Amino acid sequence: MIQIILRLVKRFTVLVPGIVITYFSVRNIFPYFDNHLPLGLAILVTYALGAYVFVPVIIRLVRILRPVDHLPLYCVTPDGFASDPLNIGIIATRRELIQTMEKVGWHVADPHSPRNLIRQVLSTVYGWSYPNAPVSSLYLFGRKQDIAFEIPIEGSAGQRHHVRFWATTFEGERPLSIRTIHWHHRRAHVQGNDNLLWVGSASLDKGIGFIRHNLQITHMIDPDTGKERQLIINQLEACKLAKEIESVELEKPYRLINRVLTGYLHTDGKMHVVTLHS
Repeated sequence: MIQIILRLVKRFTVLVPGIVITYFSVRNIFPYFDNHLPLGLAILVTYALGAYVFVPVIIRLVRILRPVDHLPLYCVTPDGFASDPLNIGIIATRRELIQTMEKVGWHVADPHSPRNLIRQVLSTVYGWSYPNAPVSSLYLFGRKQDIAFEIPIEGSAGQRHHVRFWATTFEGERPLSIRTIHWHHRRAHVQGNDNLLWVGSASLDKGIGFIRHNLQITHMIDPDTGKERQLIINQLEACKLAKEIESVELEKPYRLINRVLTGYLHTDGKMHVVTLHS
């Protein structure tokens, strides 16, 4: 009973900002644009501001001001919807992580910028190779991925392997668990030589679909995320880069309704943590 009440309270706290933003948009933003733009364009601009700016910003602020006290099971979209399960971790410095992933064939994803986005569109339209194309931003602890890697699938512009990583710290004296892995608060140190636990979500883009709550176009993810985790493990072992592999049970096996319409993911609830050879 208590858990049901807590769940309702959490849902209510998400609903209230949505109602406030909707009211603010209808009463203030829309009338302004309605007086300056055609009706259809005024509605589109109002929707874009609400769905892409105001709601995501509020949710990010809430997650930053009230971070969870344990490692979540999955990362989320900018507006807080469940996305890819966490399934892999690598203990390394940032430089070691990049060198290792590049050695086994992965490409560091370029950051989002107008130039890179134009290049990505052109590569899709004309079939040009762009192995470092930007990936969409997903969030953990209210922070988008610190680094992402990808491997394009030959002959298919809409399919690619990718993995996003977030820097975390961990309590070395205790076994790894959702309670001993913590958000890395000092963002500047992520770029340094600290030995961190890079928590990742590996998945495979296998097509295009629509996001269920706002009908944005996005990639469809292969339901079996365990295969992508194993792909990275196999690559590291084949190149003799993995010193130790620890299986951390985050949750029992579960099925996750994905953000994509009709999409879902299933996972064994485990994260395999790799310690690299020095």
